[in-house]
Amino acid sequence: MAADSTRPVRIAGASGSVSDRRHAVSMFAANCGDDKVDVIVGDWMSEANMTARGVMKIEASSNISTSKSGDTFAFGDAGAAYEPTFIEAIEPALSDIEKHGIKVAVNAGASDTEKLAKVMTDLIKSKSLSLKVAWVSGDEVFPAVQKAHAEKRSKFENVSTGAVLDNWEFTPIYAQAYLGGLGIAAAFAKGADIVVCGRVSDASPVIGAAVWWHGWSRDQIAELANAFVAGHLIECSNYVCGGNFTGFKSLESKGWHDIGYPIAEISRAGQVVITKSKSGGGEVSTQTCSSQLLYEIQGPWYFNSDVTAVLDGLWFEQLGTDRVALRGVRGELPPPTTKVGLTARGGYQAEVHWFLTGLDIQDKARMLEAQIRHALRDWSDKFTKFEFTLNGTAGENASNQNAATVDFRVFVQAREEKDIAAARFLRPNIDGMMQGYPGSTIHLDVRQGFPKPIYEYYVTLLPQADVQHKVHLWDGQEIEISPPPQTKTYPAQQPSEPEATGVASTDFGQTVKGPLGWIVHARSGDKGSNANVGFWVRHRDEWEWLRSLLSVKTIQRLLEDEYRGKKIDRFELPNMYAVHFLLHDHLDRGVSCSSSYDFLGKNVAEYLRSKHVDLPLKFLNRGKL
Repeated sequence: MAADSTRPVRIAGASGSVSDRRHAVSMFAANCGDDKVDVIVGDWMSEANMTARGVMKIEASSNISTSKSGDTFAFGDAGAAYEPTFIEAIEPALSDIEKHGIKVAVNAGASDTEKLAKVMTDLIKSKSLSLKVAWVSGDEVFPAVQKAHAEKRSKFENVSTGAVLDNWEFTPIYAQAYLGGLGIAAAFAKGADIVVCGRVSDASPVIGAAVWWHGWSRDQIAELANAFVAGHLIECSNYVCGGNFTGFKSLESKGWHDIGYPIAEISRAGQVVITKSKSGGGEVSTQTCSSQLLYEIQGPWYFNSDVTAVLDGLWFEQLGTDRVALRGVRGELPPPTTKVGLTARGGYQAEVHWFLTGLDIQDKARMLEAQIRHALRDWSDKFTKFEFTLNGTAGENASNQNAATVDFRVFVQAREEKDIAAARFLRPNIDGMMQGYPGSTIHLDVRQGFPKPIYEYYVTLLPQADVQHKVHLWDGQEIEISPPPQTKTYPAQQPSEPEATGVASTDFGQTVKGPLGWIVHARSGDKGSNANVGFWVRHRDEWEWLRSLLSVKTIQRLLEDEYRGKKIDRFELPNMYAVHFLLHDHLDRGVSCSSSYDFLGKNVAEYLRSKHVDLPLKFLNRGKL
């Protein structure tokens, strides 16, 4: 299919992670006659499987087996260093993809993109189809990192913590860069139908599709910036259609049992409209778009290898049912560097869970902790993390026993597997049950009590000039993608305002104490060990109240025990009625080795929305969220 740049390209977002439902690719392809899409994009990669697949590749090349404790990742084929769940998603769609001339670009190659391309080629051949597969390389950059480090050209500062690589207590074994979208565009221009990538940025497939479709050049910064933001709006699939949305209760009548998937329409001038598939429930509204946008960003400057988007003037306009226009994005030159994730073996972890019910919960927890510490005293000095957490609240005068029960978690990590082997952790926990607190009960599913490997992830920056970005075609041809000819160096610190200035009014009338979330939407997520959280309201007069309320000091106060003295950045998006915060190093080292229940950072927002503040009664009278 030749691109028709006289009309907007319609790009469908079919997967946001390895945990996504796997029917969307085939749904978009099968319905293309009635619900036209030109390109299907999807992301199957995250920090969790990127680290696991990276270690898997290193171990395979070194003939080192993974831990006998079990597979390194719960999904897919343990022997493949690409993400095999992508095959499950695309296999039933291939005939319709060829029939309708749909292009496909995905992040699914993980640490073996070439192998995934071969598997796809063989699969297509077995179906007697003629689809052409290209693959993108250059994301595997460990040699480049080692060379730059040895030559002392960079300290490789951690973008979350500010630490330097020399002081990292772990030994990196693998590194993967986040590439831009121009390799994908070049592959499509050469006739590729399916482009598989190992690790391009989440938005790069959309950038690549739009560049190819409209024939944009690298200096069309405004158009690239809009495509970049559009990419982040649809790359998490259902999120922009109502998934993970604090207004979820309004979606019950709109089919919340089966939230639909998004489509970005991008014109030749870079104008963006977000809509959704005709099938599936949920909605696309200014509110769901705000939720997804605030989840993704870390400040007013939003960086990609191809472009920088400036967001402080951004807003959304509802054009009609399930149609929202993106407005106010400005483009700047890309930075000279790109994000790189370094992987290291982090050791092992295990945990057990106890159930405490009814009265005296705190005292029961103190007794249990004392007994466990005593039982593990001879080897607990080998633990790198040893935590006891009481999770939940026992309801007072509860109507059933479950409502009066809380979870007590014992969590350990160690560098060596033997130091938390069953005999040194799980067995001593079980042994103490007969001397325990009233109602002493350990969870009988003890599988989490056996050691499993964990991986550390260190996020830093590498010059784009050090990346060998290439496209590999089905006929053996290679296309080199050069780094951007013009870049701009940005300060390490994003613009930040600790509190609002020039508030129109500080008198918002009579107030009542209640949860912030009665009036305020919020969304949060992980960026390495950082947590980003954005808050927004629906009405202009509520915005003045929100921005005057939510200062850095207020967030510190609302976090209470969760605030650990780390830096917090704040900036406002006045056209969205939103305030965004970046909580530096708030999470425990990221998803692949976190001790937190909230390892993805998605519940930071939900916790803060539950905190009580003074709410203007006139806003509450409009109805609670």
